[in-house]
Amino acid sequence: MRYISTRGQAPSLSFEEAMLTGLARDGGLYLPETIPQMSAADIRALEGVSYEEAAFRVMRPFIGDAFADEEFRGIIARAYAGFGHAARAPLKQLEPGHFLLELFHGPTLAFKDFAMQLIGQMFEASLTRSGRRVCIVGATSGDTGSAAIEAFRGLEAVDVFILYPHGRVSEVQRRQMTTPVEGNVHALAIDGHFDDAQARVKDMFNDFEFRDAVRLAGVNSINWARVLAQVVYYFTSAVSLGAPERKVSFTVPTGNFGDVFAGFIARQMGLPIDRLVVATNQNDILHRCLGTGEYRPDGVIPSISPSMDIQVSSNFERALYYAYGQDGAAVAQVMDELKAGGFAVSQGALQALREVFESGRADEDATRAAIRATWDASGELLCPHSAVAVHVAGAHRHPGVPMITLATAHPAKFPAAVEEASGIHAPLPERMADLYDRAERVTRVGNDLRAIETLIKERIAN
Repeated sequence: MRYISTRGQAPSLSFEEAMLTGLARDGGLYLPETIPQMSAADIRALEGVSYEEAAFRVMRPFIGDAFADEEFRGIIARAYAGFGHAARAPLKQLEPGHFLLELFHGPTLAFKDFAMQLIGQMFEASLTRSGRRVCIVGATSGDTGSAAIEAFRGLEAVDVFILYPHGRVSEVQRRQMTTPVEGNVHALAIDGHFDDAQARVKDMFNDFEFRDAVRLAGVNSINWARVLAQVVYYFTSAVSLGAPERKVSFTVPTGNFGDVFAGFIARQMGLPIDRLVVATNQNDILHRCLGTGEYRPDGVIPSISPSMDIQVSSNFERALYYAYGQDGAAVAQVMDELKAGGFAVSQGALQALREVFESGRADEDATRAAIRATWDASGELLCPHSAVAVHVAGAHRHPGVPMITLATAHPAKFPAAVEEASGIHAPLPERMADLYDRAERVTRVGNDLRAIETLIKERIAN
């Protein structure tokens, strides 16, 4: 199994090389050269197996010879051992035909744990075997950073630096990044918004002298292994509702497009997904693009669903690669146009996107109303991101096709917004009850590439 860049100008890599590299040297994102297929019998055989066994079967064809089977099973077992629910990703019924996929039972109470805990174990196994050391730099709108720090804290072969937008994440998200005491993890509060943090990370990857000097690696959703880990719960939830004999649809709260793109990969592998619904908050560039064909950032508006306050959705490039018929040159051209202010999706590519993806948006009032209505109707307390998706799902359900809405974070990560909407205070789980009492450790940095690179060079272990 080889991995190629969406822009077509970087050398192909093995799974292990692509995982450790993150962003391709031509600025593109890695994808498998071919997508492995699962037959109806393969999918049917997932019924009744553990989440860990399903993860092994779904991901195994993608990893090549990176890990032996028993080694990979051990990696998966360690990754999910700390989850707070035996099913790992349990389904709850909200109403007839509408189900909530709870993805917040991991260590940091967000869906990012499914991928990050796995990547932490894969990095550790690979780097220990080779004797290498890497420096991981990532940008976060809230959940990726805390999940990365939790996954890599204390590991011998890794330094981790996470950039988050100062004042634009929830207090719980911030404290999960700033309270770990291990010296190999660092929280950097950058002046600006998430797109600024993400842009500086991409700049670092494109600064090849710095990249090579610090042995840079990435664990943002640009990393293919992140997407791959998220493919699994599309299979487990669909099978529990009757796949492959029955089609299902998914609604996904979307910021950087990685989670919903994992659904696209599951569909390409053979899972009978009817529709993938992209749910955006008021920062609705993806909804506008799928409606009009124009992708033009127009500024980030802070919201009560901050992990979705994004205008440059990195993983959308992967979807565009398939929409443009796997033409790397065409993708490189539209990405160049994005740097200049935006681009128009060609008619053929737009039609290809619309064959798979639908979209909708929820403003602040609609998000609060969804939290209230869902609590009143089902006793399920939603975080604001999950509420955006539940609101959007309501307009995209079709008779006879179950809708699975992804609940991407625990409501306790956003207690003020949830309490304002529902009147209910969502307490943190007992294992995190002292979070507000822990000392914080954070560095404030300007939105300046050279200053950030200098800081990282000063703090990495040699």
